[in-house]
Amino acid sequence: MMFRVIDAEKATVSVRRSCALFGVSMSGFYAWKSRAPSRRQKDDLVLLAHIRSQFATSHETYGSPRMTVELQEGGVEVGRHRVARLMRDNGLKALQKRRYKKTTDSHHGGPVAPNILDQDFEASTPDQKWGVDISYIWTAEGWLYLAIVLDLYSRRIIGWSVSDRLKKDLALNALQRAIAMRRPPRGVIHHSDRGSQYCSEAYQKLLTGRGFVLSMSGKGNCYDNAMVETVFKTIKSELIWRTAYKTRQQAQAEISQYIDGFYNPRRRHSALGYMSPIQFESTALKLAA
Repeated sequence: MMFRVIDAEKATVSVRRSCALFGVSMSGFYAWKSRAPSRRQKDDLVLLAHIRSQFATSHETYGSPRMTVELQEGGVEVGRHRVARLMRDNGLKALQKRRYKKTTDSHHGGPVAPNILDQDFEASTPDQKWGVDISYIWTAEGWLYLAIVLDLYSRRIIGWSVSDRLKKDLALNALQRAIAMRRPPRGVIHHSDRGSQYCSEAYQKLLTGRGFVLSMSGKGNCYDNAMVETVFKTIKSELIWRTAYKTRQQAQAEISQYIDGFYNPRRRHSALGYMSPIQFESTALKLAA
């Protein structure tokens, strides 16, 4: 029987009365109170400290599967069921909330490419297939828009940009950053929706000049760009929906820290064998060498 010992000055029920209510003798209570915690209880406290630390590092997003892998790679010998129990008993669970904003404007006169990707998101090497999209973040100052470029091979965000307006330069800046970082070969499939940002003259000129193969989703079909949509859902559930941003600058700073400091180098994906995007790419390069 476990008791929570309350300060005598604040207690409203005496120890004697509590023992009577629970059918425990006074001597039994004091024997329990003086008993040292067991080895397993001590180990649980140490393990819980590790879990809390990694839970905070993951922006309070890791469930027991990812948490178990994280701890094991850190040298902690523990099973998933024990991790799940400690997380459940200590309320380590993420909450989510949603807010909607339309970002795709397909009513334009720009060129529309065929759907070359055709929902085939598998890639055997980096820089084989890129996916792009735009999403949004609510702040007290108004909407902030986020454009990303995703390598479908590793789910790594290789380029991103933010703006307070849904303008054509937003997507263009993200693409330019991705190209500068990856220096991709010609023939990379570039897949987007039919939004005006991706059909603009400047954007199309950059794509064709760098030798990309253009691919666009069918009209109104969100499943054609499902992998990028999934990454946006991850960013929102793990960061954006959990924070009430006062300014766009605050939102931009936290997005930068999340993408460059956590998502790309540390965030574990079950589809990648619980490796991060950068770790997955690095492992693939070592195996190919």
